[in-house]
Amino acid sequence: MKLNDTLAKAFSEQITLELESSIAYLQLAIALEDANLPGMASWMRIQSDEERVHAAKFIQHVTDRGNRPQIGDIAAPADPGSKVVTAFEASLAHEQKVSESIRALYRLAQAEGDIDSLPLLSWFVEEQVEEESTVSEILGRLHLIGDDGPGLLRLDAELGARAPGAEE
Repeated sequence: MKLNDTLAKAFSEQITLELESSIAYLQLAIALEDANLPGMASWMRIQSDEERVHAAKFIQHVTDRGNRPQIGDIAAPADPGSKVVTAFEASLAHEQKVSESIRALYRLAQAEGDIDSLPLLSWFVEEQVEEESTVSEILGRLHLIGDDGPGLLRLDAELGARAPGAEE
């Protein structure tokens, strides 16, 4: 059954936000690579890939429902500068923005009586809880590490060990 116009538009907006997230993570990866933290940069690149996968899941859902998604304008990401904490704070803020958007889309699907979208949206709600938790944990560790170079390098190595596709 086709999505109504309101839901089709909202799903298209979510697709755009997921793609914006992907680009934001690429910008963060560039900043961390520039800060000589290749493990953290790799972690951000994997996050970028994951966001594209999320966009693809939404696109597939919309097209499976007989609609054609429209990708909107994607805002240029802000450069976080050279502070590692700032990069991960930007990551958390973006994940929180995505979480709120998904929750709003879930509530809209409920209000519109679109039970067919709820399983997908439930999965994304759970995924966002995990995403925010992961970034919050990294941020907490960064705050504990402070300016400790060896601690930062250990965390960089740990984050660099993340395998692509491990958290999709």
